[in-house]
Amino acid sequence: MTIALGVLAPLLSLLWLAFGSGLGHWARLVRDVLPQAALDTAVLLAGVGLLVLVIGTGCAWLVSTCDFPGRGVLHWALLLPLAMPTYIVAFAYLDLLHPLGPVQGALRWLLGFDSPRQFRLPDLRSMPGAIFVLGFVLYPYVYMTARAMFMTQPAHLMEAARSLGESRAGAFFRVALPLARPALAVGLSLALLETLNDIGASEFLGIRTLTVAVYTTWITRSDLAGAAQIASAMLLVVIALVLLERHGRRRQRFGSAQRMRAIQPRRLHGTAAWLASAAAALPVLVGFAAPALHLVWETVKRLRQGNGISGALIDSLLNTLGVATGVTVVAVAAGLVVAWAVRAQGSARDGARWQGRAATLGYAVPGTVLAIGLLTPALAADAALAALIGHPGLPLMGAGVVLVVACAIRFLAMPVGGIEAGLARIPPALEQAARLLGENTGGTLRRVHLPLLRPAIAASALLVFVDAMKELPATLLLRPANFDTLATRLYAEAARGTYEEGAIAALAIVVAGLLPVVLLARHGLSEATA
Repeated sequence: MTIALGVLAPLLSLLWLAFGSGLGHWARLVRDVLPQAALDTAVLLAGVGLLVLVIGTGCAWLVSTCDFPGRGVLHWALLLPLAMPTYIVAFAYLDLLHPLGPVQGALRWLLGFDSPRQFRLPDLRSMPGAIFVLGFVLYPYVYMTARAMFMTQPAHLMEAARSLGESRAGAFFRVALPLARPALAVGLSLALLETLNDIGASEFLGIRTLTVAVYTTWITRSDLAGAAQIASAMLLVVIALVLLERHGRRRQRFGSAQRMRAIQPRRLHGTAAWLASAAAALPVLVGFAAPALHLVWETVKRLRQGNGISGALIDSLLNTLGVATGVTVVAVAAGLVVAWAVRAQGSARDGARWQGRAATLGYAVPGTVLAIGLLTPALAADAALAALIGHPGLPLMGAGVVLVVACAIRFLAMPVGGIEAGLARIPPALEQAARLLGENTGGTLRRVHLPLLRPAIAASALLVFVDAMKELPATLLLRPANFDTLATRLYAEAARGTYEEGAIAALAIVVAGLLPVVLLARHGLSEATA
């Protein structure tokens, strides 16, 4: 209950701050800020949503139902863009597609032009550019859920459609796709929530979304009340996306208890096979390989020039590891408490179910919204603590405690979900046996459940650690003074246009992000072959 209320507290504080600051702010925001920010946000969400649906669903159907050269590798390689934070891909492509960059330079050489004035590609700093970048990074959310659904659909349904005269395309659109709609809704809502949370890519590419408006209103204009009001407007978008995900999961189960024969991949030959390989490889190339190779090249070039790794970058790395470690410890400990409380009280009870859902609400809330909501309680706690210890200042914010709490709230859903899944695999008979042998609740947890939960806890800790390393919005707003992480350092370098300085920081974040993606790919492959 305490953890659930702690997650809800920033949202309640945000609403209090937004609606307690008078109508003057609202009038100005409605007139000058919200229309353009809301329009840009809506267009961006619509464009990214369409792109991730097309790429994710198409690639999932291709690797699930067709056999072509490279399918065994692309089956898991299509997950690799998950290792690339959106702001890093935007950072890389701004350099790659610069008018004086390597891509446009090579195109002008091939076409016989000498100057960017004679030929140049459309500017990436635009709405289409933002949709392109975010879509090719976030499509794996749809790909994962759609592939899992396609691989478990009974083969006889497609065979029945074909026997009734439907073409392969017709059977896909009239049978397979409607059955996959719940999975597509879940993946789409996750991709859109990540789009709404993004601040770096949108700002780099010149798109003034609601998230960017919150940041600039607070930091640039020093208008906390206005930022809170924009953030409260974002909650409406979050609620709509959560309702979309809930509606999709409402009809997630299909079929009977009998195990059905899965769809067998159809072997492609000749031109069709190589076209399928190219189509499945393109998202991996655009969303991961090209930006990752560019970062490697820029890092090697910088090191060869003798510039080396600066002391500031080392400090940023140590700060990142410290924050990520603190977030992991807090989030995993809280996740264990929540999952254990739900298990002990019984998941069928309304109180336990409500607490579990409330505790995981933070993942759906953008980091900027959490930061605004936490600020007022944090300042109050800092004032009380400073008066208690007799030392003026901001002891909690200055020590990074507030930043750790914000990130722990945002990522709490991961350990709760992972540990709940681990607990579900432990038979209740083991608990009953321990209690019959005289163990109390704490002893049963310590001596029975924790040893069996080690894999689930380790996997959850890894996911939280890596996501905390990549978190940008909350870190930008709540970090202590003169405190940089790899993400904020990269953001600062990109804002200054010094891309070569940020390449090492970006590459370090990508390498860390590869760890959970590899584990996820291995887990998915093992399930597919089971």
